[in-house]
Amino acid sequence: MRAAYAIATDPTNPRSALRVAEVPEPTPPDGWVTVEVRAASLNQHDIWSLRGVGLPADRLPMILGCDAAGVDPDGNEVVVYPVVQDRADPRGLSLLSERHPGTLAERVAVPRHNLIPKPAGLSFLDAACLPTAWLTAYHMLVTRGRAGEASAVLVQGAGGGVATAAVALALAMGKRVYATSRDAGKRERVAAMGATAVEPGARLPERVDVVIESVGAPTFEHSMKCSAPGARIVVCGATGGHLATVDLRRVFAMRLDILGSTMGTGPELAALLGLLVEKDIRPVIDSTYGFSAVEDAFARLESGDVFGKVAIDFLH
Repeated sequence: MRAAYAIATDPTNPRSALRVAEVPEPTPPDGWVTVEVRAASLNQHDIWSLRGVGLPADRLPMILGCDAAGVDPDGNEVVVYPVVQDRADPRGLSLLSERHPGTLAERVAVPRHNLIPKPAGLSFLDAACLPTAWLTAYHMLVTRGRAGEASAVLVQGAGGGVATAAVALALAMGKRVYATSRDAGKRERVAAMGATAVEPGARLPERVDVVIESVGAPTFEHSMKCSAPGARIVVCGATGGHLATVDLRRVFAMRLDILGSTMGTGPELAALLGLLVEKDIRPVIDSTYGFSAVEDAFARLESGDVFGKVAIDFLH
């Protein structure tokens, strides 16, 4: 079968470590099944894997990819939940492509209980964009940020997969949404989604109840200044730098919660799928590539110009 995999790692030129070629078929252990992949999507996690972050040399070669939708052995259309529990250590969790082969292959082996039914109203491409970035945004908003109690939400660094998902989901939940981006074109696109787009650091017309923070050091002071009393600043990454300055006086005076967040659960992914069908919203897809052009898809993701998800259509 065809697969895209890391043959090595290269911190400075990650795509030089990418290969697309025939590989052996998966051999699922007890309790696992093989899914015929119909669509997948890329994440920054794939680029970091090629750089060698979280993917040591003794696990190479490794099929990349966390996200997929496809068909199980019984003919059911499914979405793959990408978090795998280590059988030897119940506390040990990893994403597909870290310890187990990932989803950028014609077939992928996963635990049977990691399969979530795909609603008929969602295409394979739409569904394949959800398990990592959109699930992360959903968990940040709903579970960690308690956005149901909020009136206004700020999303820092709109454009990437998590941030655009957070904007779309918060709008679908009926919140007033503010979103920052350094890129004027991305501000235009996020405004077209229905959010109020502002430049980084700009003063907002109100303080917000929830901040979705994935940028880190360049935006964290702004996130704190924009927070209303009792607000939740939910952090899932630090793409701009991890050593942010935190004014503790503001934290205790404003009773702010600074909350770490990673991924989400299988039941949350099922709830997210249901929400998209109920609200008739679809993931923001920057571009779609056939599997034969997966190397071009990686180049697109690495360019930094993406707005939303880069999707892979295995049927073309």
